[in-house]
Amino acid sequence: MNDRLSDVWVYLAATPLLGLTATLLVYQGAFALYRALGFHPLANPVAFSVAALGTLLWATGTPYATYFEGAQFVHFLLGPATVALAVPLWEQRERLRRLWWPMLGALVAGTLAATVAAVSLGALLGASPATLASLAPKSVTTPVAMGIAEKIGGLPSLTAVLVVCTGIVGAATARPLFNLLGITDPTVRGFALGTAAHGIGTARAFQVSEEMGAFAGLAMGLCALFSAVALPLVVGGLLRWI
Repeated sequence: MNDRLSDVWVYLAATPLLGLTATLLVYQGAFALYRALGFHPLANPVAFSVAALGTLLWATGTPYATYFEGAQFVHFLLGPATVALAVPLWEQRERLRRLWWPMLGALVAGTLAATVAAVSLGALLGASPATLASLAPKSVTTPVAMGIAEKIGGLPSLTAVLVVCTGIVGAATARPLFNLLGITDPTVRGFALGTAAHGIGTARAFQVSEEMGAFAGLAMGLCALFSAVALPLVVGGLLRWI
């Protein structure tokens, strides 16, 4: 019986559909748990899915490249999903026109503050230059963050882990922090969450309200654009100074 199961697994592991099927099933299970726990931010389905899939690949000895042959279909859909964020933004266009300049200022300040704080803290703890470069784009959405890390001498794989951790922590702590600071405007909450916690924070913002999610999505996109241009220059100078 065990030999038959092993043969079946070997066959499935050689097909691209394995990665796609495993990803969808694991995420469905993680989201069901998330819903059962009342959408508690610490039960983030992304974190549970990553842990479960990582354990599955390790336990079965499946190479990541084999898994990604199927999972790349989900990865491809990140692009259309990001573009779809323009729909709720269009519905908020009047308010967006009024707040354009304050949001640009908040974007620059938030992005640079996240980068400088992460790199400085890492340097104080004795992190290597490669680790510091990997830390710098931790608040940027994953595909862009990995590209930035590679360009400035970081480790894209480490950056991906740091980005996910940043998003989970941001989504979990945003509400109590906003309440503590007396910030109630959903526009401000959403923009801050999108700047600091990228896609995971944006998903959390949409659970609260469409308005908050729209501005979180705007912040996530603008942060990625600004970071791709500015961070290689800022981090290079910061690392030399440190």
